[in-house]
Amino acid sequence: MNGPEIRVEFAPELHVFVPRARRDGAVRATTDGVSSLGHVIESLGVPLTEVGALVVDGREVPVSHVPASGEAVTVRTVVRPQRVPGAPLRFLLDVHLGTLARRLRLLGVDTAYESTDIGDPALAARSAAEQRVMLSRDRGLLRRRELWAGAFVYSTRPEEQLRDVLDRFRPDLLPWTRCTACNGVLRKATKDEVADQLKHGTHATYDVFAQCTACGRAYWKGAHHEQLEAIVERALADSRGHR
Repeated sequence: MNGPEIRVEFAPELHVFVPRARRDGAVRATTDGVSSLGHVIESLGVPLTEVGALVVDGREVPVSHVPASGEAVTVRTVVRPQRVPGAPLRFLLDVHLGTLARRLRLLGVDTAYESTDIGDPALAARSAAEQRVMLSRDRGLLRRRELWAGAFVYSTRPEEQLRDVLDRFRPDLLPWTRCTACNGVLRKATKDEVADQLKHGTHATYDVFAQCTACGRAYWKGAHHEQLEAIVERALADSRGHR
């Protein structure tokens, strides 16, 4: 780009994408005079999934706005809670977010997850076909135009990832209703129905079971239940605090 120069100021939350903006919150960018403001912002490293309002010289503009020389641009972050129109709220996670996927499913949130790397085009196509919000730390994936919707996962720590996603999208929580392995819906099951999956000690100790209607996996309050219960209680408490 070798045309008009503009000043772009980013919200503090977006400085992770533009480290050089941290000094005074803004960068100088030279445009080509024909590219949209959305293209310019992405060229600076910020996925549009993370961009809220765009304000140019005090007025809000669309991402299609073509910036002129000397304009001062303010890039705000998305408003929370973020609403995704047109479909029930559900997610798709890439191969690197397995723990987050299991925790969202634990809370009853419809969460698809690819346990192998199927490639960005296939992920974007699935997001569009199933109308799922793509969650990823891959900026290139989030820039793909065919995505239904997307969001960058800012932290590398699963507990922080979960808190951020729940704060951003505020999904309805229905704990203990989904299979953490495949995302299927759970139903109550008798001990006889899941007996083939139980070791002798489990068979003798537990009487309350659930089973996935999709993959058949059995669930009961085993050794890790207290840890899972703590995750659920924290999420429910945070959800109540948002109301």
